[in-house]
Amino acid sequence: MPKSRTSSFTRRGFIAAGGALGLVAALAACGGTDSAKGDGGADKSAAASGPWTFKDDLGKDVSTKAKPKNIVAFTGTAAALYDYGIPVKGVFGPTKTADGKADVQAGSMDISKVEIIGNVYDEFNVEKYAALQPDLLVTNTWDGSYWYVPEASKDKILGLAPAAAISVGGDATLDKALERTAELAKSLGADMNAKNTVDSKARFEAAAAKVREATKANPGIKVLVGSGSADLFYASTPDTSADLKYFKSLGVEFVTPEKLDEGGFFESLSWENAGKYKADVVLLDNRTGTLQPADLKAKATWAELPAVKAGQITPRTTEPIYSYAKCATILEDLAKAIQNAKKVS
Repeated sequence: MPKSRTSSFTRRGFIAAGGALGLVAALAACGGTDSAKGDGGADKSAAASGPWTFKDDLGKDVSTKAKPKNIVAFTGTAAALYDYGIPVKGVFGPTKTADGKADVQAGSMDISKVEIIGNVYDEFNVEKYAALQPDLLVTNTWDGSYWYVPEASKDKILGLAPAAAISVGGDATLDKALERTAELAKSLGADMNAKNTVDSKARFEAAAAKVREATKANPGIKVLVGSGSADLFYASTPDTSADLKYFKSLGVEFVTPEKLDEGGFFESLSWENAGKYKADVVLLDNRTGTLQPADLKAKATWAELPAVKAGQITPRTTEPIYSYAKCATILEDLAKAIQNAKKVS
């Protein structure tokens, strides 16, 4: 699959780039400092506990001689493990923005305490990875591949340590991806009975109920999921991403694009045609490499969208951090957006 914008720009490149690879190129490839010490909620006697095994969502039985301690993960997956008390030594994927701040996908992690071995799509420093003496690599999978593991160096990377992937595409839904990430964290030593974990799951379930209630109390609200780049506006289908499929199951009514690009994730619209779909609420991609409302003010067709005129724009966490704590916030914001929306389309 292409790693940059081409005439046949695919879903993998789009998802990674947030629809704006030219902007993402501005992010610096930054190396981190020494990773955090300690093992969080992990079993301190892991070495004596015997082999560790986990069946991942690629159908592979991943195993190590002892519970992994030197874990390297895709940034968003690492952020989810962090929420469960499982630290990682290194990360790859959007971690640090050009101004040195933590990327949105880093969640609550202190990025100064992890080694950044790749900060943008298709970047992965194999030498830094090997130096961490990894026991396990963890990432997501959208399409059967290891997310943010470059094809060119995949074999070398996967030869250094076992790898586990959690599905966030295909048949996966948000709730299922959350369950699987929690199962992985538990296998790595997370205490799933910890108060913050129990409370976060309860909060998530309550937030899901709020979305159901909002869609019933304010029926007919149409939601358009979009992502902006300098040249194109991407209108996403609700039928291929784990988060949107779950929102749909809760009663959210989405605008479905008619002509999806290769991969079936979105329709690419020139800015002249960005007003093709009318909606009451716009869920706008919040990733670093995409245009945000302030950037989009100069786009005339954006300004004319009914939802934009009404100020009914809500950030979309396009690549969620799959912990109950982070996803509860996403659902709470969605419920509020639908509950408060006026019919304007």
